[in-house]
Amino acid sequence: MRWFCSICVLGFLMVGCTTSTITNLTPRALPRSQTGLYTVEAMFRSNQRALDAGSMKPIVIFNNQAFPMRKTQLTEGRWETLVPIPEGTKVINYHFKFDYEYSAVLMRGADSKLSPPYHLQIVDESSTGNLLMLRE
Repeated sequence: MRWFCSICVLGFLMVGCTTSTITNLTPRALPRSQTGLYTVEAMFRSNQRALDAGSMKPIVIFNNQAFPMRKTQLTEGRWETLVPIPEGTKVINYHFKFDYEYSAVLMRGADSKLSPPYHLQIVDESSTGNLLMLRE
């Protein structure tokens, strides 16, 4: 009997486990732009089957401001936005937040996933030399 209960509990735990990950696709350093706009990209992956992909509302948060992201056309789960960075800024700290809804039994639920903080270094053209777009 104890063995049967252990198997049931283990089965219940394995069925209920879902994972969602946010992958930062933005290089760690970018050359300074004349426009002051920089592309920030992320990828969201989840094995949650009840997740409503149409309800996804990702944002990038930098300098206490939220910038909505848009879905790229060619890659599933990839999102991007242009972030204005003031001239003279050398490093920015930012993170991603993905808000979404999921289907539950007889109702809908809402959830969100927050990424760890990331750093983007803005490098002046005179000091770039052989700047390779380093990724984390």
